[in-house]
Amino acid sequence: MKTSKALLAFCVVLLIIPTLNAQTKKIKRPKSRVGVASVDNFVRESFDLYDKVYKYDGYAASGTPLEDDDIDVLEDALDELSSLSESAPDIIKDLDGVGFMKQSKATLQVNKAKKALKYSIKTTKELLLGQRERESKESEEDHNETDANETQETSNTSTDEKGASENKSQETPSNISDDLEIYSKFDFVPGDKLIYFDDFSQDFIGDFPSKWNTNGTGEIVTVGSVEGKWFELKGGYGIKFIPLLSQALPEEYTIEFDILAIVDNRTSSTARLNITLDDNDTFKDGKNRASSELPLGQFGAFDIRVYNRVNGETIINSGINTDLRTAILNKPHISIAVNKRRYRLWVNQKKYIDIPQFIAPNKVLSTIKFNLLGMRDGTDRLFISNLKVAEGGVDLRRKLMAEGRISTNGILFDSGSANIQPRSLGIVRQISQVLMQDQNIKLNIIGHTDSDGSDDVNLKLSKERADAVKEALVNLYNISKDRLTTEGKGETQPVGDNNTTDGKAQNRRVEFVKI
Repeated sequence: MKTSKALLAFCVVLLIIPTLNAQTKKIKRPKSRVGVASVDNFVRESFDLYDKVYKYDGYAASGTPLEDDDIDVLEDALDELSSLSESAPDIIKDLDGVGFMKQSKATLQVNKAKKALKYSIKTTKELLLGQRERESKESEEDHNETDANETQETSNTSTDEKGASENKSQETPSNISDDLEIYSKFDFVPGDKLIYFDDFSQDFIGDFPSKWNTNGTGEIVTVGSVEGKWFELKGGYGIKFIPLLSQALPEEYTIEFDILAIVDNRTSSTARLNITLDDNDTFKDGKNRASSELPLGQFGAFDIRVYNRVNGETIINSGINTDLRTAILNKPHISIAVNKRRYRLWVNQKKYIDIPQFIAPNKVLSTIKFNLLGMRDGTDRLFISNLKVAEGGVDLRRKLMAEGRISTNGILFDSGSANIQPRSLGIVRQISQVLMQDQNIKLNIIGHTDSDGSDDVNLKLSKERADAVKEALVNLYNISKDRLTTEGKGETQPVGDNNTTDGKAQNRRVEFVKI
């Protein structure tokens, strides 16, 4: 037995040494307990095994041979991992009847633990068989998705916006994270002229938001450790939630928002979030409208519904087969682009709807309406935040080529940091296309912030954000760094009123200037 194990270890070394590479980025263990014994034990045991496997994977990555005792440990770990993984469904059942805050936190931690288990089982098998593959696409995407959930879990929520902004200086800037690569072909480009923005930072907890209207009810809340304020929509027959835009929707525009859903396997198949563009600005349905409905149920894969009305007649009424269950549970970002009659919708980086003749021709759809359907009262809950509406229609590539300068607030960063949000890469991709088309073009990238926080902090942050955009162009699109310079202006050149939410959103921007 010892001889065979020694031979196996020798084979492991031979197969690993030729392909040494950096080890996969480590998943961080949750810092706090949930308070549900079965969940806390499951998370702790999962990460104890994960840490053990990760250590041996590190040995292999560095070329250190696995010895007989190491193989014994990995064989035992594989048995424990398989048993623990099989218990995961029972852990989820233990959340029934648990309070909302605990349920939200527990779901995030269990999902993270399951990702750690998936990595551990796959890695252990590969190490034992001598077939370990470095930095596979699958493992990278798993770890990146886990990092996104970790950010959601560990973010600190504060109703004191000014206090939160002062923490900008406490965060360490970092380069472009690996998860941006899966967004590098993401083709959504937000509109360049802001029409409406609401993150509810100016509203009080418990109030209905001041920039919305409804014929029902809803309120502003904070949700556990999830960052920011959220608007909780309350479902009911015919109840609509309407953001109060300052103008009618133009021919070309984009809509973006985040949703947070608390749903489970008993949530109805009819549970949906309806988003409607309508020519009637009241709570009644207009004769011209375009609707999409995102399924929220978890016990099956339900389709996305799309339907419209043109002069009172239904032209399109269909269902798009898909499975949004995992996305719905992980605070997805929804993006919608309307280009005259064309209608597109993305959930995170994936496009699900692209209908070229969906919007009624020669009609003004003036109003956005949200409607929550099929939710269990007091059990299923849905929240929305960071709603942004912006006029589009300007091709940033052509404008940069023609005018030599563009400014955009469509490149978004994590609050108080220089980490680019992956959904912003549609704009960075357009900039890269200009640079690839004309190899003689050089650009200066200029970062700007709003006025939250001190002058020195904002000046430093704006420079770091410009550097992050440069890194994205270099690392994701292979643009030579010698063609790019950066600077930061902080809050010194505002284009909007820093006393309003809309104004702050306009001031948080990035400029590209030909040099």
